[in-house]
Amino acid sequence: MTVVDNPWFYALAIPALILNGISKGGLGGGIGSVSVPMMALAIPPTQAAAIMLPILCIMDLPAIHAYFGRWDKAQMRIIIPAGLLGIVVGTLTFRYMNESLLRIVLGAISIGFVFNSMRTKDPAAKPPTRGKGWLWCTLSGYTSFVAHSGGPPLTVYLLPQKLDKTVFVATSVVFFSVGNYVKIGPYLWLGLFDLRNIATSALLFPVGILGVYLGVYLHKRLSQQLFYKIVYVLLLATGAKLLYDGLTRF
Repeated sequence: MTVVDNPWFYALAIPALILNGISKGGLGGGIGSVSVPMMALAIPPTQAAAIMLPILCIMDLPAIHAYFGRWDKAQMRIIIPAGLLGIVVGTLTFRYMNESLLRIVLGAISIGFVFNSMRTKDPAAKPPTRGKGWLWCTLSGYTSFVAHSGGPPLTVYLLPQKLDKTVFVATSVVFFSVGNYVKIGPYLWLGLFDLRNIATSALLFPVGILGVYLGVYLHKRLSQQLFYKIVYVLLLATGAKLLYDGLTRF
């Protein structure tokens, strides 16, 4: 059983996985959206997505353990079904979607949300609505399926609610964990897995797990105010990266 033998791939994959783990374990998953685009600099995007999925499934386990029972249960009745709907749409349209256009849309949404939040004078938390939940979380499920880039839409939905930082991360962890394990079946059906990709995933498991524990460590030491400032900055950086990649490859 062979693995990807391109050294540039590992030079990009290792920091990408550490960032993804920190994001998943401590910041809610936003900056993890850059992982596949980073890996796609060295290998095809579809292969990068196939390699990432088993790693994400393994990374989900310590993340769930760290935040077990801390998620917003009322939100689950909205975000989980919406995310699953997005995965179904992603499965049916995967062979026809334009990855560059998808990155442009995600990047524009992320940047626009951050600048709109900076412009808004009312800092009060906004109650969630079912309509917004279904819109953003269906989009999150779809983008998570095609490029593991579901962080920005979910963050756009959750941030205005000003949840406790631990509830925010725990809710994000459950949402993406459910989605990642559901995606295994469609990925098999689409023929995205092969022995080489799976072996490469197994080789990188420890890096992803290390990133998660590092994220949990940092989360415990961040104040609520600093946590939200970092999430906004990371959402802006992720949006800029996705927009740049989409425009340069369109």
